[in-house]
Amino acid sequence: MEINQIIAENLKQLRTERNLSLGQLSELSDISKVMLSQIEKGDTNPTINTIWKIANGLKVPYTALMERQRQDATLVRKPEITVQADEDGHYRLYCYYATTPHRNFEFFQIELDAGYSHVTLGHSEKSQEYVMVLEGELTLTVSDQIYVLHPNESLGFSAAVRHGYASTGGQTVKAVLINYYPA
Repeated sequence: MEINQIIAENLKQLRTERNLSLGQLSELSDISKVMLSQIEKGDTNPTINTIWKIANGLKVPYTALMERQRQDATLVRKPEITVQADEDGHYRLYCYYATTPHRNFEFFQIELDAGYSHVTLGHSEKSQEYVMVLEGELTLTVSDQIYVLHPNESLGFSAAVRHGYASTGGQTVKAVLINYYPA
C-alpha cells in the first residue's frame, strides 16, 4: 500500500474517533478543509510539515498518521521482545503492545529483582497507570502515598506524577502494567 493511502486511512480513523468534522480539524491543525479532504481520500501525498500540523491538531504522535495498522490478531512472545532495563539491569520492562492511532494504551510486563527499586518521573498529563502484581511483593510510592501490593492485587493511579516501585518481599516481582493515555 502506498504511503498516501496509509495516511488517508489513519487520518479518517483518527478524525472520526474524535468526532471531528473536516472543518473542526482544519481549525485545530491550520490546514484547509480542501487539503484535509484530499489527504483523507488519498488524492495527495502531504508534506512532512502538513503531517506534523495534522498530528499536532489531533494530539497524536507524527507516526500515528504514517504507520500501517494491523487489523488481524497479533501474537507477542516474551523472548521476541527487546527488554528495556535500568542501568544495573535489576528493573526490566517488556513492551507487549505500544500505543498506536487505534490503541491509546501501552501494555507491559515488569520484573524487579528482590531488594531493588525504580523511580519514574511521571508520564504525560492525564495519563493513568494500572499495575497488577503476579508474583512477589511490590511497594508502590505515588505522590508520597505508599501502597503494598501482593499477587492478584492491583492499583490504578495518575501516571503524570512521580512514582516508584520497590521489590520488598524477598523475591523478584513480576507484574503487568498498563499506561492509558486518554484521547
